[in-house]
Amino acid sequence: MTKPGEIDESLYSRQLYVLGKEAMLKMQNSTVLIIGLKGLGVEISKNIALAGVKSLTLHDPEPVQLQDLSTQFFLSEKDVGKPRDAVSRAKLAELNSYVPVDVMASLQDHKQLLNYQVVVATDTLSLERKIELNNLCHANGIMFIAAETRGLFGSVFTDFGDEFTVVDPTGEEPLSGIVSDIETDGTVTMLDDNRHNLEDGDYVKFSEIEGLERLNDGNAYKVEVLGPFAFRIGSVKEFGTYKKGGVFTQVKMPMKLSFKTLQESLSEPEHLFCDYAKFDRAGQLHLAFQALQTFQNRHQGQLPRTLNEGDASELIKLVKELAVEQPLVLGDETPVNEKLITELSFQARGDVPAVIAFFGGLVAQEALKACSGKFTPLKQYMYFDSLESLPDSDKFPRTEETTRPINSRYDSQIAVFGIDFQRTLANSKVFLVGSGAIGCEMLKNWALMGLGSGPDGKIIITDNDSIEKSNLNRQFLFRPKDVGRNKSEVASEAVCAMNPDLKGKIQWLIEKVGPESEDLFNDNFWSNLNFVTNALDNVDARTYVDRRCVFYKKPLLESGTLGPKGNTQVVIPNLTESYSSSRDPPEKSIPLCTLRSFPNKIDHTIAWAKSLFQGYFTEAPENVNLYLTQPNFVEQTLKQAGDVKGILESISDSLGNRPYTFEDCIEWARLEFEKKFNHEIQQLLYNFPKDATTSNGAPFWSGPKRAPEPLVFDLENPDHFHFVVAGANLRAYNYGLTGDEGKPDFAYYKSTLSKIEVPAFSPRSDVKIQANDEEPDPNANNGVGGDALEALAAGLPEPSSLAGFKLVPVEFEKDDDTNHHIEFIAAASNDRALNYSIEPADLQKTKFIAGRIIPAIATTTGLVTGLVNLELYKVVAGKTDIESYSNGFINLALPFFGFSDPIASPQGKYNDKSYDRIWDRFDIKGNVSLKELIEHFDTKEGLEITMLSYGVSLLYASFFPPKKLKDRLNLPITEVVKLVTKTEVAPHVKTMILEICADDKSGEDVEVPYITIHL
Repeated sequence: MTKPGEIDESLYSRQLYVLGKEAMLKMQNSTVLIIGLKGLGVEISKNIALAGVKSLTLHDPEPVQLQDLSTQFFLSEKDVGKPRDAVSRAKLAELNSYVPVDVMASLQDHKQLLNYQVVVATDTLSLERKIELNNLCHANGIMFIAAETRGLFGSVFTDFGDEFTVVDPTGEEPLSGIVSDIETDGTVTMLDDNRHNLEDGDYVKFSEIEGLERLNDGNAYKVEVLGPFAFRIGSVKEFGTYKKGGVFTQVKMPMKLSFKTLQESLSEPEHLFCDYAKFDRAGQLHLAFQALQTFQNRHQGQLPRTLNEGDASELIKLVKELAVEQPLVLGDETPVNEKLITELSFQARGDVPAVIAFFGGLVAQEALKACSGKFTPLKQYMYFDSLESLPDSDKFPRTEETTRPINSRYDSQIAVFGIDFQRTLANSKVFLVGSGAIGCEMLKNWALMGLGSGPDGKIIITDNDSIEKSNLNRQFLFRPKDVGRNKSEVASEAVCAMNPDLKGKIQWLIEKVGPESEDLFNDNFWSNLNFVTNALDNVDARTYVDRRCVFYKKPLLESGTLGPKGNTQVVIPNLTESYSSSRDPPEKSIPLCTLRSFPNKIDHTIAWAKSLFQGYFTEAPENVNLYLTQPNFVEQTLKQAGDVKGILESISDSLGNRPYTFEDCIEWARLEFEKKFNHEIQQLLYNFPKDATTSNGAPFWSGPKRAPEPLVFDLENPDHFHFVVAGANLRAYNYGLTGDEGKPDFAYYKSTLSKIEVPAFSPRSDVKIQANDEEPDPNANNGVGGDALEALAAGLPEPSSLAGFKLVPVEFEKDDDTNHHIEFIAAASNDRALNYSIEPADLQKTKFIAGRIIPAIATTTGLVTGLVNLELYKVVAGKTDIESYSNGFINLALPFFGFSDPIASPQGKYNDKSYDRIWDRFDIKGNVSLKELIEHFDTKEGLEITMLSYGVSLLYASFFPPKKLKDRLNLPITEVVKLVTKTEVAPHVKTMILEICADDKSGEDVEVPYITIHL
């Protein structure tokens, strides 16, 4: 277990990148009480337990009912009749060993309630009881959240007190930029048209300014934005005159918020609108949820009956009365929306797993904001509905009869969608690609809703990854005992235990979905699916699955998260564009010149350090092994482009300076330190002295170019010491030597280093350094003549003299803190940062950037999965109206919700025929001959094929000579492919895609769909 003030980074690594250490420590000192352990309460509890608070207390002594199993994933049929909190406690405690979970017997002891930082009340408490509890919390500085869901509707209310401080409203990295000029009126201009991206009212501080040194005092200056490249901070006339240099950094200023109590805010609510297309519904639902409570009070706690017109009429009457009592909620001119209120009444007894997941993620994140002060809280009410998820009544009739309970675990869902829809859901065949964070949440939702559980239903999961400890913080189907096992296997077992109806209905695989597995994921496999869901974390895999779904015309549900941000996309055949239709812009790469010689940010030094790591410990050993095992390696290397000199020198150094003891490895690391952080810096300053000027007379070292300082090795400096320790251990690993066992012995290193003779620097006049990226690289094309390379190659030892010798390349692994990988990269990066007066980074930030880690939190994952499954209902219902579907964009840090209709698939035209550019193709049955194919398009489509290709192979072109055509025109397509490619079409291939160029009836070249040959 960790000590107070420490965080288990192996468990919370990805969450730390989202919240930061300070917020995490605040959370770990917070106690939370959850009241109500039906679906919503346990979903909130699960997310909070995974996040890691000091303790979690539950209160819900009510007995478990069978319909609770619709949304309460920790319950089973054997728990029916037992107290909800007691049976949930043990399962919640399994999620995180750092979070003790207790049960509170009664809410009557107000003194006991004062022990909590946050109280969350869900739908088991009446409105009157919530008001009473909230008043107590507000008076005693306890944050309070109330939430409830009713079918496809839900609401949340927050009260964080009279004065709540938000430490970091957005969670975004502070903006920074390089200054090119500061005028006397305080106008700050950016360098080289780099946008500052600041907003009016932001604050910045400055550093490294010459001439206006008073601005470097660390004070925050308020910004007035003048345009994308300039802002004003107020007059600096008295500070002096700007000379050069300077960096601005955004300062996150605390924000204070004030909240009303539940009682005070009922008649004058402040709303967060989550869907501006439903802007007018917030006030309606605000009154309707209050009216539901009045209805319950009048009917012995019973909610309106499912699809009961009489109960709906009574609820409408109650809403109208409330509208008169609270005139500010709707305003004088807005009538009560009877259709909306009727639907709420019809569904009030229902529970929908997807809605629970959405609100479970949202409310848990609000509770974590209350604990930590990180991110902007929701203020104060939010209402949400997904009525578009209801199936069309002509296909799936909803009546009192079709929605009545049938004494099953799905009764709460049947109450909303009806029994016919439930059967269709159960008999669906689905493919889930990935069973990590989103995959676990997806499967949990599917188990609750009974997806694939029917006689004709099936769920197929594939994931080629195994479980690591860091997964446990957000992939909630996994437990510590599962570490090392296959994700898909464990996830399958977990959901079958959750819902026994899925036993025998889930097939788990460990194959990666891609071109290499098309014999497994073949035509028969894809054709039998109803739809596909992606739960992937990389674009390439998503794009491949998307292409398969387009080819086989299968709906695809797509989603992703990035810390508190998330997105969902639905792809429907012949209706919407596909996932691949739009792509994010490529990441901005760091210019090579900046990386090599002129870094100005810690990102630059981390990238440089990772490249150094790869060069030393991966590429050099790999080159040695290739040299020793491939007879023609040198000849092939001399012919290729790229850094041939560097490859040959690395082989020469690796074999010529071979270490035989660990002390040799320490000596190598110490000398490399001198070379990289002293000699190379001195050489750079020899080529470009600090007083150097450019061709137009401007100082060379200005703007983004920082004049570096050589480092003098100091064993007491942790970054110097760790460079040697990590470098020596990694070198020892390459050569099969024993390095440090456990913590490095400082005295041993000091003694070993004292014996090493470090050569003095001697400048070289033949070294050329590229001054900027616009200039040609003087070291391109190896920078030396062919004779010098030949001589370098000739100097290598004969491979035969090293028979059996082999190096062990290092395979970069970011999550093992004992392997010295991140230790080396962090030390090398920080040493280079010290060269250039850049603020160093800690291990966590270095790991995040070097390991390209995607930040993740369980709350976002749960919420996004809820949104995906609301779209899933529409897919199962077979909706064909594009406006009934939604793509979602959320940012829980702000909080922000944005929904939009999917983009329609683009249409094309040839001759007088229209077609869908994404989804349509020409389907040809049978292994026809090339001649038959050409004639078919001429007579049936009015198209003259001018070129036909299979992959990269051209099968036919109208300009081919007659003799060439004669050999292939009468051959079946598969034989033409064999003739051209010299390879057989694989036996598992049942469909072939041919790309076509064609002219229309008027002889114009037209864009047309591709051809699919069904063999």
